[in-house]
Amino acid sequence: MVETAQQTSDGPQIAASHRELLDQVLDKWSLQVLDQLCGRPSRFNELRRAIPVVTQKSLTTTLRRLERNGMVERVVVSSRPVAVEYRITPLGKTLQDLIDALLRWTTVTMADVERARARFDAEA
Repeated sequence: MVETAQQTSDGPQIAASHRELLDQVLDKWSLQVLDQLCGRPSRFNELRRAIPVVTQKSLTTTLRRLERNGMVERVVVSSRPVAVEYRITPLGKTLQDLIDALLRWTTVTMADVERARARFDAEA
C-alpha cells in the first residue's frame, strides 16, 4: 500500500515512504550523480572522474538505488568491449529543475550559513 501525504491545517504531513525517498534522492552523492546525468549519459568511470571524491562502492550503491527508484537506467552498450552507460530517465529528469533550484539556493545562502555556523561555534 502506498502512503500518501496527509493534508492538515499546518500543511502536508510527510509519510514514512516520502521520507525514505527524499533521503535517497537528497543523499550525499545522488544530487551530484543526477546533476551529471541530466547533462548527458555517462559511463561509470566518467561519473567517477566528474565526482572525484566519491568511492567506487558509494557510486555503485548510489547508482543502484537511483535505478531501483526509477531515476536512472543502466544500459548495456553493444561495443567491443561491452560497456555500461547510465542515463537519466523521464522520471529522473523531473528532478532537474528542483536540483537546479537547490544548487542556486546553496549559492545564494552559503555566506549566511557560514556566518550562522561561525556564531554558533563561537558560542559553544
